[in-house]
Amino acid sequence: MEYLSEDHAKFLLTKEWLVKTDSESSTPYLLKFYSSTADCSCCILVTDTKNVWGEVLSSNQFARRWREYNPQYSLSFAGEGEEQPWRTKCLEFLSAAHSLGGLAELSFETTKSNYSDLAFTLGNDSFRWRWEAFAVGPKLSADILSKHLILPLISMAHLAFSSADPLATISETDLEKTVDKVGRSARRTLDTHVRNALSRPLLATTLQRMSAVFNFVPDLPRIAANSETPDLTPPVPPATSQGPSASKPLVRRAPSSSPPLPTNRAGPSNQAKPHSQAGGARQVVPTPPPPDDDSVTEEEPEEEDYGAVSGKDEAAVHDRRNSSVRNSSPVLSVPSKRATPEQSPPSKTGASVNHSPQPQSSSPLPAPKTKRVKAAVSSSDEEDSEEERRKRLARLKGSVAARGPKQPLKRGGRRF
Repeated sequence: MEYLSEDHAKFLLTKEWLVKTDSESSTPYLLKFYSSTADCSCCILVTDTKNVWGEVLSSNQFARRWREYNPQYSLSFAGEGEEQPWRTKCLEFLSAAHSLGGLAELSFETTKSNYSDLAFTLGNDSFRWRWEAFAVGPKLSADILSKHLILPLISMAHLAFSSADPLATISETDLEKTVDKVGRSARRTLDTHVRNALSRPLLATTLQRMSAVFNFVPDLPRIAANSETPDLTPPVPPATSQGPSASKPLVRRAPSSSPPLPTNRAGPSNQAKPHSQAGGARQVVPTPPPPDDDSVTEEEPEEEDYGAVSGKDEAAVHDRRNSSVRNSSPVLSVPSKRATPEQSPPSKTGASVNHSPQPQSSSPLPAPKTKRVKAAVSSSDEEDSEEERRKRLARLKGSVAARGPKQPLKRGGRRF
């Protein structure tokens, strides 16, 4: 079996369109038929202007189908040479049936088929024939419809609207000359031909109204012989607007009202403890220790890190400590050799010292063997110690600034 190809479509260019209508579905079908007596082959092209089908029959396939549907006109031959003239006569009869005058005398009926995409039968009382057509691919079917139907109809419409006399009144010889002239010019410059044909206002508006009527559009457009040239100047924007960005208001973000979080510069051992007094103070979150790097260059400790909190934070802690000392009741403490928090020197590791007094125990203390003395803390001593601490921090900062950049340490060989 052979499918319809582009070569078969070229053979069909010289054939006329035949029309048959299916009475059940009221669908019109356009047909083109081609036959060759040289090899007794034939083909057919069928379309409903939406889809394209086709079938190609070789000499043996044609003889087999003729014997199947017309057995009364079939003969048995001893050899192939004797059968060839009979096949040629049968093919000529089929070509005559697929003509403008012959197809009008034959009935057309579509049938169901498990073998092909479109099957239909043609015949009368003495003759019957069946076609089993297959669908053509989308690319080839579009090319076939363009070359066999669309472009010829455009050229014919251009000829009908540009001719001074109606085509029905022109003789066949004059019409052939006119068609040949239009076809040759269209073949040389197809784009110019199509543009000139469809740019005519009368032809364009007629085609427009015909399309609207054919597709049940209620508001039908008018047919006009002339067209108006519109003003193609772009519209000027109003004077009030200042450009595309003038209509968009500027959106500004409101500044954040939340205060910045305090930064704790204390070392890893400086872990703040919550105060036990009422109206508690804020806690200082410890900073994680830096990773231990086994590099050759070592950084010297910064004296600035000895101060656990800034000046304001340290003064606030000191004021709370003074207020807690003044508000607390005098307690007799047992003198010992350990220094009090007020007398202990500041640690060199930079850890913050909790100066808040220890909570008093409600349970009575056992009677000590030594003499109890009254622990009195004067505010003047605390202020003096606070001033000394600030001076010491100032001296440390000054020494760090005068020291200069850090230098790498020179290490000796490793000892085993």
